[in-house]
Amino acid sequence: MLFPVSGVEVNPLIPPLVALVVSTFTSMGGVSGAFLLLPFQVSILNFTSPAVSPTNLVFNIVAIPSGVYRYIREGRMNWPVTWVVIVGTLPGLLFGALIRVNWLPDPRNFKLFVGCVLLYIGGRLLYDQTPQAKRKKARIQEFEARVQERLAKVMKEAGQSAGRGLPLQARVKTLGWSFRQVSFEFLGETFTFNAPALLLLALVVGLIGGTYGIGGGAIIAPFLAAVFQLPIYTIAGAALMGTLITSVAGVGIYYGLAPFCPGQVVAPDLALGALFGIGGFLGMYCGARLQKFFSAIAIRIGLGVIIAGLALRYIVGFFLG
Repeated sequence: MLFPVSGVEVNPLIPPLVALVVSTFTSMGGVSGAFLLLPFQVSILNFTSPAVSPTNLVFNIVAIPSGVYRYIREGRMNWPVTWVVIVGTLPGLLFGALIRVNWLPDPRNFKLFVGCVLLYIGGRLLYDQTPQAKRKKARIQEFEARVQERLAKVMKEAGQSAGRGLPLQARVKTLGWSFRQVSFEFLGETFTFNAPALLLLALVVGLIGGTYGIGGGAIIAPFLAAVFQLPIYTIAGAALMGTLITSVAGVGIYYGLAPFCPGQVVAPDLALGALFGIGGFLGMYCGARLQKFFSAIAIRIGLGVIIAGLALRYIVGFFLG
């Protein structure tokens, strides 16, 4: 089957099957499948025009809504964090798209950029398994364990299960907004974060995401936990919602740029992106179901080696090539 926008000719079963396999394993390791689907499109399908970036964003638009719905239904959506992330990410997306179209249209240069992003992701996965990283994470895990204990107590007292949503006293409650800081309450404890710092982080993530073709949730979530010291239970939904909204905006930005880029294919291939998204939707579900049967450490090390190896291939290929 020929996809006229991208010029890719492939069996229509291949994109969803690849996304299914990739997302099943990456979701078990806490990484979005979009990171690896773009290299597949570039290197295997030979989809190298700027349109591959927004096409990769379509994957998020199709695959993520079910997860976002779940977080909203359970009362786990942290709206203060969500809106700060979105407001900070959107300008970055625009700048990222402009960089992709004006400075990285050449496949060779784009692969170098992709390699650098993948090297960070793969290196981060491998670093997280080192003793030093585990000592740092131990403090976060101790904090999260206390949060889970308090949550379980509140749920038991309310006679509710997680699948039916959280009782009101366990939901995230916004306490205050200002340009300098935002505060919210969760399980009777107040959490405050520096709004300009998070906006700056989101801007950088948006710039990377707009260029590469990812929402950036997998990059920003670890910072929210480790640097801003916010409970993972309250930021997972925010990172997911931020990825969804910015992916929609990113696709719109590329559509808006298309008329100003004659001679370039800039608008996304919606059909191809949707096929990847369908596979990703099923893969994330399978990953959640199968995660308990696999070693989390082995999965993350394996993903780290694969991603870092792919990154080095792109980077070395640029200089040798």
